[in-house]
Parts: sequence; structure tokens; C-alpha cells
Amino acid sequence: MWVALVAAVVCGALMSVQSRINGELGRRLDDGFSAAVISFGSGLVILAVALAFSKRGRAGFAGIRAALRGGALKWWMLVGGAAGAFLVLSQGLTAAILGVALFTVAIVAGQTTSSLVIDVIGLGPGGKHPLTAARVTGAVLALVAVAWSVSSQLAGGSSIWLVVMPLAAGLGIGWQQAVNGRVRVAADSALTSTFLNFLVGTAVLVIAWGVHLAAVGLPEPLPTEAWLYLGGAIGCVFIAGTAIIVRRTGVLLLSLATIAGQLSAALALDLLLPAAGRHADAATIGGTVLAFVAVAVASGRLAPLARLARRARGEQ
Repeated sequence: MWVALVAAVVCGALMSVQSRINGELGRRLDDGFSAAVISFGSGLVILAVALAFSKRGRAGFAGIRAALRGGALKWWMLVGGAAGAFLVLSQGLTAAILGVALFTVAIVAGQTTSSLVIDVIGLGPGGKHPLTAARVTGAVLALVAVAWSVSSQLAGGSSIWLVVMPLAAGLGIGWQQAVNGRVRVAADSALTSTFLNFLVGTAVLVIAWGVHLAAVGLPEPLPTEAWLYLGGAIGCVFIAGTAIIVRRTGVLLLSLATIAGQLSAALALDLLLPAAGRHADAATIGGTVLAFVAVAVASGRLAPLARLARRARGEQ
């Protein structure tokens, strides 16, 4: 479990880095739709090349077909990439304006809510995870942690209406993680499930981009900095990693661990590469620490320490 949680934290950190990259690319192009297509499309190309060299990845499609025929998978479980496409689009349209921290709080609010519901109904590959005091407390602590970490920005008059889009994207993340995990189990290959995720997401974004292009015209010229095109590669690692981890942790615990990773990376970015008008403060640091406490509480990892403390008090 600890290995899975650490891996989930790393995935969350990658998500924050991706948000900064895609947000900056959208700002440079003055077009979040184009930035999203570039991010998802580049990820799809990387995965297609990897699939060409992976016999197990190609064999995974037979497993998916069998699961669809047998009823273990439903067709709508194959379109998790649509939620990922909406997330990347929201990064390109709002992350640079809101800042990574405020963008993250909106994502987290939706992600935590959907993860609780999905675990209760058992949509993820690990089955049902009933609500317990520890899990609910961990979820509440995570929300408090994120709100605390960005409290100074909220008080500073940020464009709150822009939060609606990443909030909706956060609701989709929990569902995406659950169905991608189901597809990975059926395919017995994270590469296969990740490729399907990016194929669907890219198709959705290309359609939206075409409509947008017809309405507003071409974006600004492409920037030359290579790092602005790493969002797709980072997304490949994030989607594949969460599809593997979710079976072990469940959707809620995976979400809380990725939230801790997101806040950690957002804090590091604000310290090392601050965006205009953004800075790390005591609230940001405190909220990040509290997020890790939320993970420990929800996972039950604090229970042994509590028992030891009670035993020590009894001996005294």
C-alpha cells in the first residue's frame, strides 16, 4: 500500500507540472483548444509508437473485446479519455489565469466528491469501498488542506467564475480513473488502456478544436521552447500510473494521494518558478502538509500509531 501511495503522490505531482506546461502553452498560443490538441495528440503519437513495439499491448485489445462480449466491460467504460480531454482543455483555458494553486483547488473539490461516490457504488476495479469515519475524515481534511493552501489567492479577488470549468474536470477525474482501471484489468496492459484513453481524448479535442478554429481562426505561431510540448508525455505516465494503482488503493485513496502530490508540486513550482502575481506563503505550506495527513488518515496508517499512544498512556 505504501508503494502504491508514493506512486500516486508522484502521479499527482506530474499532474501539477502538466497543468503549468499546458497552461503556459495555451497562454503563448492565446488558444487553449490548440494547446489541448497538441498535448493529447503528442501523447497519442508516443503511445502509438510504444504499442507498435509491444506485443502484450497489442494483445490487450483481444482482452477488451472478450470483456465487452462477456459483459465485464460496458462500452461507456472505454471513453474515459473524454474526461481527460476536458481536463487538459481546462488546463489550457484557465490554469494560466487562475494559477496552478487555485486551479488545483477546483480540481480537488470535484475529484474528491466523485471519488467518494465511485468507491461507494464500486465502479472501480477494486470493487466497493464503504464509507468509514477514516475515509470521510481524510476526504474532508483534503478539501480543507487545498482551501487553506490557496486561501490568500481566494481572498485576493481571483476570477472565481473560471473555477467552474476545472471543478467539472475534477468530477470527471474520479470516473476516468475508475473506468481506465477497469479497462486495464480487462486488457492486462496499462499501455493498451492508456492508448485507448488518449485515442478517445484526442478525437474529442480535434472535433472541438475544429469548431473553435472555424469561429476564431488560427492561433499564434508555435513557441520554440521544447519544454512546452512535454504535457502529452507527462500525461501518458500519469494515466498509465493511475490505471495500475487504482486497483490497489481504490478511487478515493488514489485521489487523496494524487492531491497531496499536486499540492507539493504546486508549492515547488510557486517557490522555484513563480507565475506572475503568485507566491508561496505559510498557508500554502500548511495546506500541503495537511494533505499528507489526510492521506494517512484515510488509508488507516495512523491507526497503529494511535494504538501505540493509547498503550503507552495505559502503561504510565
